Amino acid sequence: MVSIAKDIEAQLPQELLLLIESCAELAARAEQRLYLVGGAVRDLFLKRPVLDIDLVVEGNAPELALQLVEIRGGDVIIHPRFGTATVRQGTMSIDLVSARSETYAMPGALPTVTPGTIEDDLFRRDFTIHAMAVRLDHPHFGDLVDPHGGYRDLSRGLIKVLHSESFRDDPTRIWRALRYEQRLGFSMEASTEQLLRRDAGMVDRVSGDRLRHELERILEENSPEKVFCRAEELGALRYLHQALKANGLLVEYFEQARRASADLKPEFSIYLALLVWRLDEEQLEGFLTRLRFNGEIARVLRDTPHLKREIRALEKDELLPSDIYHLLEYYNPQAIFAAALTTDNDRVRARIELYLSELQYVSPALNGDDLKRMGVIPGENMGKVLQALKDARLNDKVKSRECEQDLVRQWLIEGNTEEITMERKCSVCGKPLTDEKTSASCALCGAEFHLDVNGPAGSDCGGLLSPKGRCGLAFVCQPCYDKTMGQDSKF
Repeated sequence: MVSIAKDIEAQLPQELLLLIESCAELAARAEQRLYLVGGAVRDLFLKRPVLDIDLVVEGNAPELALQLVEIRGGDVIIHPRFGTATVRQGTMSIDLVSARSETYAMPGALPTVTPGTIEDDLFRRDFTIHAMAVRLDHPHFGDLVDPHGGYRDLSRGLIKVLHSESFRDDPTRIWRALRYEQRLGFSMEASTEQLLRRDAGMVDRVSGDRLRHELERILEENSPEKVFCRAEELGALRYLHQALKANGLLVEYFEQARRASADLKPEFSIYLALLVWRLDEEQLEGFLTRLRFNGEIARVLRDTPHLKREIRALEKDELLPSDIYHLLEYYNPQAIFAAALTTDNDRVRARIELYLSELQYVSPALNGDDLKRMGVIPGENMGKVLQALKDARLNDKVKSRECEQDLVRQWLIEGNTEEITMERKCSVCGKPLTDEKTSASCALCGAEFHLDVNGPAGSDCGGLLSPKGRCGLAFVCQPCYDKTMGQDSKF
């Protein structure tokens, strides 16, 4: 009998050990067996940090959790429907689950759960290396329960499913197999790889929310591009979207993102923008719909097709800082950062970095109240004057509040404040608005944008997605729509 009692005592914090021992004593009094299961057992053998503590009891987990909190203190969250509980004590947290068995009515469906034994509970696990348990109640503390050869596969560095229907029962295991293979530096066992290739299309049966969750977990890895490259090799990537590609270019983008983020992992939205960078607008909408992305993440991703067109304008020889600002001001900073990583044009990259590090934060010292006191008539003209001041700041024509006041006084003396004309630009694509009939103003924020999906001739906008942008007799720009109404709202 293999025992890892010494490993548990050596690798787990003392406070956590005491909490687990108290839980084991309570289980023993009730003549119930308590086990440590899952990734914690794997990581104990691999001498890796143990991040999650999952305990399985052959009994009533919620009742055991309540007893544990009663004698040791802390907080407990009970999920009676699933027979689970979470106990928190300071910075420590353990999950308690009643041993159970699972059956699947159809491929990809959520399982039907019934009470069971530890053997039943281990059989429902994804891979053999996660289908091990360690006994925690005395006198069996540290004894390994390994009915599926998980310790052997762990020693050989193999990812192996427990049975031939595993991926069909739960297709999200396809992405977990790929993720653990790359994280641990393991190989997929030969028959498991064949089953994954066979069942890759079963991912289509999984809900968008569950699939998005698996994608989020992948992007939390140290080198997520390795997972996507392996997924493409095995024919699984196209089931996220058929136009996605994981090649040397994606690897280069992700590596650049990490270098540019210094000691921090790149934000989830930046990785995601790089993953979908090659998709056009129609393909991107299909991706967002399938994985049910909305809110700020969806806005970042929707900016990417427009930015691919916009960054070409940043190649021009003579651009003022204000020109750079107006080309990029309506785009999300994460999407702009991703754009900088995808270009091989040094001038474009430098101008994007200038915007992100300086230009986006520039604003005039004077505000509307200051201008009114100086004699500028309130109204539409006020906004034009403020924008003209901002442009002067961006272009380094004024450097102080006093210089701004001097400039406004000059305009007032010359009678030019009513003649200041600012080029009207679409708030989505940044191109000029030339015709009142093909433009509209947002009823919520006042931003102007092209009214038609394709915009006026030659604009290539696609910024306003009718009829989503329309609300009764008013119009709403896409950013306001995303923020206030949500992707799934209907007018």
